[in-house]
Amino acid sequence: MYEFLRTLDRRWIFLLMLIAVTVPTVAGWQFPEKVSRNTQRAFDEIEKLQPGDRVLFSFDFDPASAGELSPMATSLTYHAARRGAKLYFMSLWPVGPQLVRETVAKVIKPEFPEYRYGEDYVDLGYKSGYEAVIKVIVTDFRKLYLTDAAGSGIDTIPMMKDVRSVQDMDLVISISAGYAGAKEWVQYAKTAYPDTFSMVAGCTGVQAPPLLPYVPQQLPGLIAAIKGAAEYEKLLNAKYDLLAKPAFVEGTRRMGSQLVAHVLMVLLIVVGNIVYFIGRRRGVTS
Repeated sequence: MYEFLRTLDRRWIFLLMLIAVTVPTVAGWQFPEKVSRNTQRAFDEIEKLQPGDRVLFSFDFDPASAGELSPMATSLTYHAARRGAKLYFMSLWPVGPQLVRETVAKVIKPEFPEYRYGEDYVDLGYKSGYEAVIKVIVTDFRKLYLTDAAGSGIDTIPMMKDVRSVQDMDLVISISAGYAGAKEWVQYAKTAYPDTFSMVAGCTGVQAPPLLPYVPQQLPGLIAAIKGAAEYEKLLNAKYDLLAKPAFVEGTRRMGSQLVAHVLMVLLIVVGNIVYFIGRRRGVTS
């Protein structure tokens, strides 16, 4: 067995990893999730919304991070709409509007047919400038946004008539993969106007540590990576019974592959070390 493991072609390990990722995904394996405090706080913050409250979504990510962030974007959009909020979508990333359109098509149109564009939700599109965009719209939207994503004049959109700046929002949600994103929203909007609106964020796993110092003061809640997305789905499904709808268990489904792959990696590390120490005892150098 020792010689077999020592000389095992690494391509078999790659094949094992492929199986570990593929089988849970295809089979739809789901495992119980323990909800973290930060995810629970984010959920509770959205539960506070009342019909007619204004929620600004900033889709600050691109398709490269959609595996982690799209499931939480779906859940957050559904949750805010279910609370009866008016939804304002924008993006600090060039490809963000594409992901906004995909989320609207996945959530708003099939689940909330009563929602009317311009009255209940609006897509403001992308503006270049990174954090400079935040610095401007936190005091005046119309200095940058003269039209929506489709080119309609912003003053012709009913739900924009009483909105002058980000300060008119009740909640800001940044779904963020990096710069510019949740950190910049905290620094240039929430910190500047701490008592004007609330804010929560969803982020990739690597972005979570830099954001944790802002919890819970600037960020009451933080949804981190696909694990956080799965936790949020658990809360959302328990509240609104969405388990029969695949779009609202996507994070949970992806966690199945991640769990099995991580277990395999740990086992491979353990086996590799055992083989190494046996070989060293036997005087094997390669």
